[in-house]
Amino acid sequence: MSGAAPMRLRVPRLLRAPAAALALGWTLLLGAADFDYALQPRRIADDTWVLTGRNEDFTLANGGNIVNTAFIVTADGVVVIDSGPSRRYGEQLRQAIARVTDQPIRMVLNTHHHPDHILGNQAFPADTLAALAGTADGIHTEGGAFNDNMYRLVGDWMAGTEVVTPARRLPSGIQEIGGHRLEFIALDGHTGADLAVLDRSTGVLFAGDLVFHDRSPTTPHARLPAWNAALDRLQASGFRVLVPGHGPVAGDAGPIRQTRAWLAWLDGTLRSAAEDGLDMNEVMALPIPAEFRRLAVVEAEYRRSVGQLYPAYEQAALHRPRRSGP
Repeated sequence: MSGAAPMRLRVPRLLRAPAAALALGWTLLLGAADFDYALQPRRIADDTWVLTGRNEDFTLANGGNIVNTAFIVTADGVVVIDSGPSRRYGEQLRQAIARVTDQPIRMVLNTHHHPDHILGNQAFPADTLAALAGTADGIHTEGGAFNDNMYRLVGDWMAGTEVVTPARRLPSGIQEIGGHRLEFIALDGHTGADLAVLDRSTGVLFAGDLVFHDRSPTTPHARLPAWNAALDRLQASGFRVLVPGHGPVAGDAGPIRQTRAWLAWLDGTLRSAAEDGLDMNEVMALPIPAEFRRLAVVEAEYRRSVGQLYPAYEQAALHRPRRSGP
């Protein structure tokens, strides 16, 4: 149109982003395209290796690799503790094991039914998969929804992943496997069925998600009194090396004390807030003490815990008898 002002094109915000931000975005996308978890087993005791995940939330960049998995090489085959968050992870875990030993896979243990611990099952022979009965039931009933959610969170890292429920129901007690005395300890609290494994031959305790280290615990299925009782049992077990479900390996009970302290603060905070009549948004805005602020993902996990647990505290406060006056 003659005399009209020149048209101004609107440039999408992404295209106006600083070059450094664009470069970072492309780096994350290209890194994800490799679908390489870069798993590096680390020997922590005789015959015992751990693969440490990142102390993060699930992201496209990490592909769900936020979990600790482990394996023990015995004279009768390899015992694997947790299979990871995807079929790809399980396959790469098998490759990592093969770089250490040519022993066959003897047993793959699922410590509980959360997705980052069980969605690599597909990569292992079905007859090697084992779990507590309650864990197997949880995988059967909730595994599909977990799998769908992981696809939403980490995308094509999950390609081809399907849920496989262990057919072997694991009893508690001690089993001798290839020169290792493995004690299977059936607990609960983080979920309805939590398996801890203590290798009496080396003193290594695989605590699953009953213990977090330098990361705030997750609570979607938590029952805090039972969880605290489980921590008491683990602390008294006589371990020498502690492998938490998330966070670095430790040589003492520090991670147990850290997890217990967080649960105690969380329980006390939610109880007091409910008795004071705070609504959920007010509870989420409460300050986190300095001693916990260094924990990874602490603000996000606190908000999730409020959403998951606070309604029960409100109900308990409503039904608690009021004290009579003086």
